[in-house]
Amino acid sequence: MSVLARHLKTLSLAVGLGLFAQGAVFAQDSFELRFNHVLGPNEPFHKGFEAWAERVKERTDGGLTIQVFHSAQLGVEEDIIEQIRQGANIGQNTDAARLGTYVPGIAVVNGPYFVGSLEESFKLADSPTMQEWQAGLAEQHGLKVVCFDWVQGFRNFYTNAPVRTPEDLSGQRIRTPPAPIWQESIRALGAEPVAMNFGDVYPGLQQRAIDGAELVYPNITAANLNEVVDHANETKHILLTNFQVVSSQWFDGLPSEYQTALVEECRAAGQATSAEIEEATQTAKATLKERGMTIVEDVDMDAFRAAGEKAYETLGLVEAKNKVQEEIGIKAGQ
Repeated sequence: MSVLARHLKTLSLAVGLGLFAQGAVFAQDSFELRFNHVLGPNEPFHKGFEAWAERVKERTDGGLTIQVFHSAQLGVEEDIIEQIRQGANIGQNTDAARLGTYVPGIAVVNGPYFVGSLEESFKLADSPTMQEWQAGLAEQHGLKVVCFDWVQGFRNFYTNAPVRTPEDLSGQRIRTPPAPIWQESIRALGAEPVAMNFGDVYPGLQQRAIDGAELVYPNITAANLNEVVDHANETKHILLTNFQVVSSQWFDGLPSEYQTALVEECRAAGQATSAEIEEATQTAKATLKERGMTIVEDVDMDAFRAAGEKAYETLGLVEAKNKVQEEIGIKAGQ
């Protein structure tokens, strides 16, 4: 091989390696998150997640994009969370009840009558105990909480008979998610909990596999559940605070400015969506009245609050509940 040929070969190899390196750098500067949730496309949360995605894309000049998948298109929640723990670039809208299977204390957030307003829910981010639990999720279980400012409203019991006291729920099979705090909360409030995916609630009610469900008002209108239950019982037993989680490994691999954008825009979109849901709740309630649903408002709240305490006792979470409530300014028994 001539000197010129060897020189050209070396130059070609160098150029090729340079282009490869540039491609590698480009690939590292471009990130995608596939975000999954179980709710339908008409739910306020879905639109809120799309707004979050749009703001993150704008803020990072397209360097970080979020694809939002509704109706559990990527899979059921528990399976997605396991993929997240393994480092996949997937996110999931979940709740403290499921996260409590990894760090038990955090489950109190979805316990009965834990917080009673949006303001109290948003204060949770400043709780030192909550911050400690989030660190445990990330460091020990690979789950990074991006934010939890997504409040889906008060959960009520939806049945085919009026419910005014815990005794009225005796013997009723009520659908609830498959996590200990959910199960024990519903049991403490008087019903028999039945674990079931959200997408199976309509046929479950239709086929009488369950007698009712505990959900928020917009869930009922979005899924037309008023076709299979006719009473909305305003127990307001849980103010449902949702958590947005991603892989801590994936999150740690993002540029710091992308991390900041993801978190800050998550909080902003979550708080805006939570406010919209308060309005949507009233709209959904009015719609259900028009459709013939009976709204039971004269519920014995004191009786339900007292009954709900048993859930914390059963799971050994009384101390954790009291500690967080004290940190955010909720007085005992409030």
